[in-house]
This record gives sequence, C-alpha cells and structure tokens, in this order.
Amino acid sequence: MKITIIIPTYKAENYLLKLLESLQKQSLNGYEIIVIDSSSKDKTVEIAKEFTDNVIVIPQNEFDHGGTRAKAAQIAKGEIVVFLTQDALPYDDKSIENIIKVFDDEKVGGAYGRQLSYGDTNLFGKHLREFNYSDQTIVRTKEDIKKYGIKTAQLSNSFTAYRKNILLKTGSFKDGLILGEDVYTGAKMILAGYSLVYTAEAKVYHSHSYTVWQEFKRYFDIGVFHKCENWILNEFGKAEGEGMKYIKSEVKYLLDNRAWYLLPEWFVRNGMKYLGYKLGQKYEKLPMWMIKKFSMHHRWWDKL
Repeated sequence: MKITIIIPTYKAENYLLKLLESLQKQSLNGYEIIVIDSSSKDKTVEIAKEFTDNVIVIPQNEFDHGGTRAKAAQIAKGEIVVFLTQDALPYDDKSIENIIKVFDDEKVGGAYGRQLSYGDTNLFGKHLREFNYSDQTIVRTKEDIKKYGIKTAQLSNSFTAYRKNILLKTGSFKDGLILGEDVYTGAKMILAGYSLVYTAEAKVYHSHSYTVWQEFKRYFDIGVFHKCENWILNEFGKAEGEGMKYIKSEVKYLLDNRAWYLLPEWFVRNGMKYLGYKLGQKYEKLPMWMIKKFSMHHRWWDKL
C-alpha cells in the first residue's frame, strides 16, 4: 500500500529535525511526506524542505484542526494517510510499519498508536498516557459502544493512520472544529460500520506537562466541542463516566508513586478540569472576552 505521512507544523524547529530524521530510519520507506506549515517565522520550513518537496505554507489565521488536515489528505497520494504532530517522535524503526499492518483487514478505517511519555513529563502527564494508551491492542466496532462508550470513537492525530478512501467516504475531517477532529472522524467511521484499532505495537513518544490552568483551558475547549457536536454524546454516551474512572486511577497512580504531596494539586486540578468542561458546554452564555481567556485555542474564536 502507498503511504503518505502528513505533519502540520507551527514554530517546529525544535522538534522537526528529530522527527524527520527518525522517519528516514523507519523499516518502511518510499512513502510520501507532506508538511503543512502555518507561516512559521523560525527555521521550520527550511528544515522541512531538506526532507521533502511537499511543503505547503498557509497563512496562520487559515489553520484549522480539521480543515487543514482534510486539505492535506485530499492531495495525498497514499492509500493510507498517517498523521503526526510535530512534537511526536517514533519510538523505534517499526512505528510506521506497525500502525500500517492493521489495514490488512479491509474493515479498518482508522488506527492509532501507543503514546509514551517523555522522561521529563510530570506525573499527571505520565498517568494520562498510561491510562489512555495501554499495552493491549484493542479493535472497536459499532457493537462495542455499550462497552466502551465514547472511547469507542477514540483516535489521536498525534499518531493516527486512516484508509484514505474510507476517510473521504465518511466526510473526512470537519472544518471549523475547535479540536477533536480525530474523534469526530472516528465517530463517523464507527457509525458507518467500520472498525477502529488501537495498536499497542506502534509507539511514539508524545506527552505534555500541563499546568492546572492549561488543563482548565483544554477541558473548556473539550466542553465546547461536545456542545457543538452533541450528536457524539447522544450516540456514544456522556463523558462524565469515563472521567470518574480517570480521576480514581490518577489518585491511585500518585499514591503508588509515593507522591502523596501532590494530592492537594490532584484535587484542584480535577476540580478545574470539571469546571472548565462544564463552562465550555455553556460557552454560549459567556461573554467573548471571558471565552477567549478560558480557551486554549483562543484564536479559533476570531473566525466566528
């Protein structure tokens, strides 16, 4: 199968060289690479052009989580399109090979790999990766909605592959989403009868050490996404149940790591995430100045 790897970038000079060098060392080769950059002022474009002729530069204000990826997928020559974010790094030389091989099953529309935390990630960031990305491969279909709920549609464009014809058939990535274009697409594929695969063998390093305020902003935007695309919750179930599993797992993780001193922060952090999510769902009742202050993707609101 022909493969295209797509990497959206912005101010990526501190990440991109390592990522592209790692892609050169993969066991699979001969794939197309498309870098689509949002008018970075650093050396991002210069670095990208050393590795591929397919470097597309767009105005920063035209970047859209879904729309930009959809445009890149449309021009991709590959039967399988693999998306990576600029801050992801393949774990070994088989990362691409391992995510591609699940498409031997023609019913697979999308697959995402395991994300491992970088060494300097804080305990909250490490737990997030371990909770969401286990060492067990899972195949999810429409029949699994009762079992997995909203996680049935889970994908992550930090490291996700799609069968291009199914991606296009199910509507590709929606333009105008604040975030969640991967989950939106996963939900469409599941409801159309295709399967999604979480493949634990395909691994990348990718993690964040968000502050409490950054967590609040991130969950505010998730609340906005669920409000705008409420059909996802209607079809797959509300997110609160999964949230309770998470916070119970997180406190156990902190105690297992003898980080009892982080319990006050755990309490505040999860309270702020819940508050952010609920405010995001009610964003229409808030003034715009407050929305922009609460939102991680504050430039998105300028497009409305």
